[in-house]
Amino acid sequence: MRRILLALSLLVLTTACAAPAPPEVTFYANGRTINLTPVDDCDLDVENCRKDPQAEGTLRVPPGKPVQISVPGEVAESAWGVKFRYVDANGVEQEPGRGEVFTVRDPKYAYTLVLPNPDDRLLWIEVHQLSRRIESSGTSAFDFVARRVWAVDVTS
Repeated sequence: MRRILLALSLLVLTTACAAPAPPEVTFYANGRTINLTPVDDCDLDVENCRKDPQAEGTLRVPPGKPVQISVPGEVAESAWGVKFRYVDANGVEQEPGRGEVFTVRDPKYAYTLVLPNPDDRLLWIEVHQLSRRIESSGTSAFDFVARRVWAVDVTS
């Protein structure tokens, strides 16, 4: 009995000390849902980071179709946004797009990504949870650095 109690105690201690799993973001399009963990996962200052290229997902999105994105409370109740790349009907890559940036003042748990024109085709989607670190973007603007990034390679 002592061995069982000791084993259970060690299991509880090990579980209690384990780092929490990173939050998952859900992407839905064309009747398919994928849940992804971040490919980049950093602390608020973007100093301690883990990379997981295997966390990248793939989703089939026909031209002109929307992608629904759902985030958990941990992300919704922080600053976050969506970036994407796409091509027009002629296959010409457009400037990278950026959806709204949501903040703590107005938490959003879901976002629907719709491209400008019905014949546009998505190539790539990233959800960025922003940190408190700011960097110059090279123009004269400043941007918040992403602390977590969820990435989707889009096929049509």
